[in-house]
Amino acid sequence: MSPNGSDRSPRRPMRRKLLQALTAGLVLATATGCTYEDFPRLGMPTPTTEEAPRILSLWQGSWAAALATGVLVWGLILWSCFFHRRSRTKVEVPPQTRYNLPIEALYTMVPLVIVSVLFYFTARDESELLSLKKNPDVTVNVVGFQWSWCFNYVEDVAGSTGDAKTSKELAAIPDRFKKEFPANAGGTFDCGVPGTRNPQTNNPGPTLWLPKGKTVRFVLTSRDVIHSFWVVPFLMKQDVIPGHTNAFEVTPNKEGTFLGKCAELCGVDHSRMLFNVKVVSPERYEQHLQDLAKKGQTGYVPAGIAQTSHEKNRETNNL
Repeated sequence: MSPNGSDRSPRRPMRRKLLQALTAGLVLATATGCTYEDFPRLGMPTPTTEEAPRILSLWQGSWAAALATGVLVWGLILWSCFFHRRSRTKVEVPPQTRYNLPIEALYTMVPLVIVSVLFYFTARDESELLSLKKNPDVTVNVVGFQWSWCFNYVEDVAGSTGDAKTSKELAAIPDRFKKEFPANAGGTFDCGVPGTRNPQTNNPGPTLWLPKGKTVRFVLTSRDVIHSFWVVPFLMKQDVIPGHTNAFEVTPNKEGTFLGKCAELCGVDHSRMLFNVKVVSPERYEQHLQDLAKKGQTGYVPAGIAQTSHEKNRETNNL
């Protein structure tokens, strides 16, 4: 019996609160809208390129490590709260422990090991994802500008004359990318404005066409400020920087129309910098380039701001 005459144990309110907290946590976990099929991807969309599963695996591994660390920390906190709380019958100060070297070494080394492991896998995957193969099947110069996108298809298309390697519109692109451009690539282009919409899905933004099963190199340039080229189900994005040219490659392996957007806050109409990516068969892709040429969209639009001297020196020193 408690000192006030009640037979209710003082521990019962704490247990009741713990049960309520666990119930609330279960409700929050199950009310997120994730299905059983979605959970393994942890919120990521279904990958649609050959490279995307590597990114998804890194994402899942990071979450698994974070969850394991969280469970350990939460467990230690709850254990301390329940088994080291002040006793109602004993009022003396408990023994104090200071300068416990094994424990201090443990909570110093464990974070270092966790960060080192995450760094290793991130660096390994990043090196693979950003590596450029020689002579990709398709090259697209993606031009970001306030507030939409242009796509220069660097291809030898019937009815389009010229050479991408000497085109003044592509002068901002470094020679290390130009040397792998196809010969006599007169090219075609497609540009959008914020009001452009895909005719099939009615989604806003211009539509970038890509062939399924072909290695596509994106050469990213900007005309004004920093943007970021992000095709959501590719699980890959990269900054589009004025005066600096970035590039990466993907191999689409699923046909369909997918959403893309600018992932860098680039100004007042940043939210309107949307685009679509339509992956089709190689034959349909070639037909689309011919359709652009028939509409007079031959040659290239200006790629953007020329490389800065500092950037040229950096590339020269890294070669």
